[in-house]
Amino acid sequence: MEQTTSLPPRKAQASSFLTTFRQLAHSVGPEAASGLRWSLAGLIAASALQGFGLAAIAPLLTAAATDPDLSRALMWFGVMVVLMAVASALRWIAQGFDFDGRMVRATWRLRGQLGVKLREIPLERLQDKRAGELNSMVLGNVDENLLYALTVLNLVFTAIVTPLCAALGILLFDWRLGLLLLLIFPAIIPLYHWRRPALGRGKRILSQAHQSASADVLEYTQGLPVLRAAGRAGEKAARLTQTFEKLEAIQVFGHRKGAKPNIIVASIVEVGLLIVLAFGIWLVMAGSLHAATLGALFVIVVRISEPLSTFILYTAMLEVMEAALERIGSLMATKPLPQATPEQMPTNHVIKFENVGFSYAQADRQTITAFNATLTERSLTALVGPSGCGKTTLTRLLLRHFDPQQGAITIGGVDLRNIPADRINSLISVVFQDVYLFNDTVMANIRMGRPEATDAEVIAAAEAAQCLDFIGRLPQGWQTPLGEIGGRLSGGERQRISIARALLKDAPIIVLDEPTAALDTESELAVQRALDALVASKTVIVIAHRLSTIVGADQILVIEEGALAQSGRHAELLEEGGRYARMWAAQGAAKQWLGGR
Repeated sequence: MEQTTSLPPRKAQASSFLTTFRQLAHSVGPEAASGLRWSLAGLIAASALQGFGLAAIAPLLTAAATDPDLSRALMWFGVMVVLMAVASALRWIAQGFDFDGRMVRATWRLRGQLGVKLREIPLERLQDKRAGELNSMVLGNVDENLLYALTVLNLVFTAIVTPLCAALGILLFDWRLGLLLLLIFPAIIPLYHWRRPALGRGKRILSQAHQSASADVLEYTQGLPVLRAAGRAGEKAARLTQTFEKLEAIQVFGHRKGAKPNIIVASIVEVGLLIVLAFGIWLVMAGSLHAATLGALFVIVVRISEPLSTFILYTAMLEVMEAALERIGSLMATKPLPQATPEQMPTNHVIKFENVGFSYAQADRQTITAFNATLTERSLTALVGPSGCGKTTLTRLLLRHFDPQQGAITIGGVDLRNIPADRINSLISVVFQDVYLFNDTVMANIRMGRPEATDAEVIAAAEAAQCLDFIGRLPQGWQTPLGEIGGRLSGGERQRISIARALLKDAPIIVLDEPTAALDTESELAVQRALDALVASKTVIVIAHRLSTIVGADQILVIEEGALAQSGRHAELLEEGGRYARMWAAQGAAKQWLGGR
């Protein structure tokens, strides 16, 4: 697995440029960080040389106007040309970090790190995040963080380093004008500290609004078939419109709040430069400054006035970068489930729940309470109980989507926390009630169960899961793309593809979440026969709602409010009475009522 570098989460407050650079270096990773630093140094040097080149205009014009011998003027012209040429070359070389693809590779690397982190984060944490928000983070935030970094920093350096060096150059030529120009820079510092916190807050609020809008758009698009069927597409569209209106309101508010301060900042800088020019005019009138020098000063002021006036606006772009870094850093700082040592692998597949207790974050009650059960190897165990009693949570604890707060779950006597996550995944095949298929071919979707499987093995698994009939009807057969979330198939067909995937994986433990619920009677019987064949060599766990499908189970666990209420075989539980017997009677009565109609 690729080694990842966790980005340090940053507090939502104004920070120094040095902090921004350090965070940027973290994001590109140790391999590219040195190259990035050289690029930033090159951009700073280029901006400095550009400033000194501008300052050379003053002695150039003065020499041209006062010295009949143009040699001094030509010398200063050569100095200006060399400085500008070297500055351009340095800037081109520094931006090579972008041009030669290193920044793109750093972006790819960071996305890879985020992908690794998403695989490690406890799924309970991910349940609180919407898919659109994660999409915005992995795509948009990474781009905001990296792809435009050098462009933004180049603007910042041009706005601050170039005028500063121009002022220093003028200082060497005429200390009075240089000193006045340098006095403008201390005025920028309080203006910067005044505006940047507000810019930071605004950009973070706007970025969060963009993420919410992205999530709403994705949710609306994916749910459109259901919304149309329910006649609620317009209502949800109205909610989506409200999201857009909120985004617009935030943008308008930000522009209005920033308009006056931005005008003030620009005005102060412009007034300061005008004072410098006025002082220069006064010196000319007093006879202590040549008019050519004043002309040079005009050229320099015109050149540096716009970057200086818009410097604070450039820092807003830095805030966009920092907001992206903050969200990425927060995700990267999320701790994965701890891996206990020493790492162990079970030698058999007996599953034990030992006094297991679990509750979801911010839940008002425990989901699983003091749960004890033993699932023998190569047997079929059914979990039954009312909706919300904890059946699915138990299977997700077994899959180690999250850890119990009390007790332990073992496979073959080994605590799940001692088994590496990838090995747990290799031990267990799952067919959830909500099937997720990818926008790939039929063959590729089934082969996900075991990527190295041959075509013949994939076909055999599909045949066992009763998939061949509908695969043959698809436009391109096995090579037909299934669409987003498998939208080209019916619910029952998606379920059978998922079963084929689990059969192909051939894991020793199989979890089935009501696998035949969406199948017609004929397919249900065929798939049931295929599942029955697995029991001889697999440890099978079935979450069942229709009790008629688990009559032959080796063990039935009846769960109520997260606790084990009853356990035994079907006949034993009927004889015992209690919750299971009542559920059986209720389902029998429902069948008779439906049959009577």
